[in-house]
Amino acid sequence: MRPILASVLALGLAIPAFGQVTQHPPIRPNWIMPQVLRRPAQPQSVVLSAVHAGVQIIDQVATTTLELTLTNEGGTPQEAVVLLPVPNGASVRSLQYDGTGPEPNAELLPRDEARKIYESIVRSMRDPALVEFVGLSLIRTSAFPVPAGSSQKLRLTYEQVLVRDGSRVDYDIPRSEAFAADGVAWTLDADIRSKAPIATVYSSSHDIATERLAVNHVKVRLSTSPGADRGSLKLSYLDGPTGGALSATVFAYPSAEVAGGKGGYFLLLAAPPASLAEAREKVKREVVIVLDRSGSMRGEKMKQAREAAIQVVRGLGEGEFFNIVDYSDSIASFAPAPVVKDAASAEKAEAYIAGLEANGGTNIHDALAEALRVSSTPGTLPIVLFLTDGLPTVGERNEVRIREAAKALNKESRRIFTFGVGFDVNSPLLSNIATSSRAASTFVLPKEDVEVKVSQVFRRLSGPVMTRPTFEVVGSEGRVRELQPAALADVFEGDQVVVLGQYESETPVRVRVKGMLGAREVSFETVIDPAQASPRNGFVPRLWATRKVAALVDEVRQAGAEGASQSDARMKELVDEIIRLSTRYGVLTEYTAFLAREDTAHSPAAMPQLRAAVELNLRDRAQGTRGGAGGVSQQADVASKQAASNAPAAGFYNTVVGGEVRAVRESAVNQVADRTFFGRKNRWVEESILDTEDEKPDVTVDFGTDEYFRLVGELASEGRAAVLAQQGDVYLMHRAKRVLVRQTQ
Repeated sequence: MRPILASVLALGLAIPAFGQVTQHPPIRPNWIMPQVLRRPAQPQSVVLSAVHAGVQIIDQVATTTLELTLTNEGGTPQEAVVLLPVPNGASVRSLQYDGTGPEPNAELLPRDEARKIYESIVRSMRDPALVEFVGLSLIRTSAFPVPAGSSQKLRLTYEQVLVRDGSRVDYDIPRSEAFAADGVAWTLDADIRSKAPIATVYSSSHDIATERLAVNHVKVRLSTSPGADRGSLKLSYLDGPTGGALSATVFAYPSAEVAGGKGGYFLLLAAPPASLAEAREKVKREVVIVLDRSGSMRGEKMKQAREAAIQVVRGLGEGEFFNIVDYSDSIASFAPAPVVKDAASAEKAEAYIAGLEANGGTNIHDALAEALRVSSTPGTLPIVLFLTDGLPTVGERNEVRIREAAKALNKESRRIFTFGVGFDVNSPLLSNIATSSRAASTFVLPKEDVEVKVSQVFRRLSGPVMTRPTFEVVGSEGRVRELQPAALADVFEGDQVVVLGQYESETPVRVRVKGMLGAREVSFETVIDPAQASPRNGFVPRLWATRKVAALVDEVRQAGAEGASQSDARMKELVDEIIRLSTRYGVLTEYTAFLAREDTAHSPAAMPQLRAAVELNLRDRAQGTRGGAGGVSQQADVASKQAASNAPAAGFYNTVVGGEVRAVRESAVNQVADRTFFGRKNRWVEESILDTEDEKPDVTVDFGTDEYFRLVGELASEGRAAVLAQQGDVYLMHRAKRVLVRQTQ
């Protein structure tokens, strides 16, 4: 240990605050905490400007190399000391520094010794940012000089053996959940190899991009923007035996709100192994392309639609089947029934597409009827790609009758993928037609390329692995409810099956996912084990609530078709549940965003007024807005929540229109661990005590006291220490008491 640092610790003096400068000529130390996602509270010369994580996982052994870019913005050489929280059980492999001066070294402190360091820094810097790392080990580098006005790279490599839970292996890099608008951007590249086939890679915390190099080799890429993507970087991968039908795993969270405290929430993640995808006999597709050639499609839109149709025909394999239905106020088709794809039929189809001209109105009903009337080709997966840029203006124009006709006519269970081009479309109608057939809707915004959007969807449909999947409980023991989604979509190559719900048992519940692989039934059974449920899986109920809120809002939107409405009793039930979930989990929509305002009262006496305001928003906007930019924006928000597969620490997003459909975050809501906090009167108040926020707390704890660190330890044992890392006072429920934590005195 360096003499300066050793003497500070030995004398029991306060360690310099993160961001403070200690006078030890000729060099001043600067404290660098890569995982605290905000800049120092006080200016310092050396700052962290970038972090890249390179991860290699080989059969449960992970090697992590963090490359830190340190920049000295001052005019003299500076000392920098790096403190790096790491998972328990990690070991330092190497430390490299590309600067001048003596080679640095790294010291691994076990969690008990690390805790003393964390607490000392928190006390001296009067900043709670580090308390969420209590319970983790700590790597500390020796000091080294960073030359004036330059950047240097430090590469620290550590190793760990990862934990396996059945077929799932988990990996994470601990990072702060504390909000940081001016934080540092991170990038991550992971290379995962396993002796067994890798079925899928999943992140509960961030959106990731994956590239499969072999059945047992996957690369992962992740980028975060400064301050926007908080929280630990979490990865999980599923492997399984060669030839297995499905690999599956369960994340469970115990909840006092489910089955009187005997139940909880679960997320089942399943995927077909790559070996199954490669070995299967591919299911042939029958694709009917339905093109809008009404007058509003003239110009660039029609050109792009033609190119999209041509690309779909070219993308079909020899021996697959296709047809083209084109419509305006009249209906026409390339052939009376789908034809086999070969060189001759493809050439004729391209000539047919090139000859399409835009004119007339929009007859959506009859176009759907023509696409669905013919029996599908035996042994194929029948798919419809339905494109329109307008509202129904010819023939049947009643939204309810059009969507009901689509269901009644779809006797062959065709998957109807809808594409709405521009804002002049009925987004609830297109969404309902798609989801009712186990497909999805896509909206092409103004200035976006129709061809690109259609091609992206069609490429995903290149390899159906499992059709007609279902989720069910095996046997009579245990019960699950409130499943999201209510019906599973077909599984294509690279897809993941994500099922969320509630379990209502203290005993294990065996569940099964099954479906068809061609003519053969495939299935996988796994267990929801309450004994394995943990509050550290707090992302599970938040993710479930996100999908549930979207489903409830969509029910209200669909009920608004052509003047239809929910009964008063049903509307009250929907509104109450939307308010409850929006408040409990901070899942806000454009109809409930005002719940986060500081002047919104949440007392029992204020509930009738809250309910009336939300119901008015839902009736006037969700039900009344069918087309235009508002309708597309609403659909984008609902669709993103329904498809959500992770729950980032930065919280969920509220989609609005501002010249284009874009995501906007409500900053007055903070989701930390498994708790939700609202910014109220210069403090963060947990949602469960919003209705009593003005009452005197049962316990008041001052920052930095022994009582404060006892509270930190109790929360850390539950995986919830991050709730105290928020800036400002924190008012929370802890062990059945209202506790006010005062950060300043």
